Amino acid sequence: MAEGKKILGDERRNLILHLLKQENKPLTGGFLAEKTNVSRQVICQDITLLKAKHEPIIATSQGYIYLRDQAKQRPSKVIACIHAPEQTKEELQLLVDCGVTVKDVKIEHPHYGELTAAVMVSNRNDVEKFLEKFKVTNAALLSELTGGIHFHTLEADRADQIENAIERLDAAGFLVK
Repeated sequence: MAEGKKILGDERRNLILHLLKQENKPLTGGFLAEKTNVSRQVICQDITLLKAKHEPIIATSQGYIYLRDQAKQRPSKVIACIHAPEQTKEELQLLVDCGVTVKDVKIEHPHYGELTAAVMVSNRNDVEKFLEKFKVTNAALLSELTGGIHFHTLEADRADQIENAIERLDAAGFLVK
C-alpha cells in the first residue's frame, strides 16, 4: 500500500477481516483506520457491514475481535451478580485470577429489556484497561441502571475454573441468591 493511499470498499473490508483473523488480541478502530488510511468512523461503518454479512466480530472496550471457530467452544456459564460500582474491579480481578474470561455483562432493563455489552477481560491488565475507559469517558456501568444486579457470561479452559470462580464470588458476597 502506498503511503497515504486510501483503501476503498470491499478491498478495505477484506483487509480488516484479514487483520482481525490474524490477531488473538483486540484491534482498535484507530489501528485499523491507520492501516487503511481512513477515519475511525469509516472503520465503524465497515465493521457494521461485516457484521451484517454474519462475520463474527464483536466490539469490546479494548477494540474489535474476530471470534474463532465456534466448534471449539470452551466451558461457559451465566451468573447473576450484585455489588456496588466501586466493587467492580474486585469482582473482575477475582474472576480473571481464577483463569476465567468475563465475556460480557447483561442487565434486564425495565424499558429496553435485556441489554448486553462485551467485556472480554481475561487478566488483570485487561481489567485495568476496561475500567480506565470508564474513568476517561465518565460513563456509567450497566449495573448502575439496575441497583447493582447484573449477569456475566464466564468462559474458561476448564469447567472447574468457572466453579472455583463462582465459589469465590459467593464467599465475597457478589452472587445474587
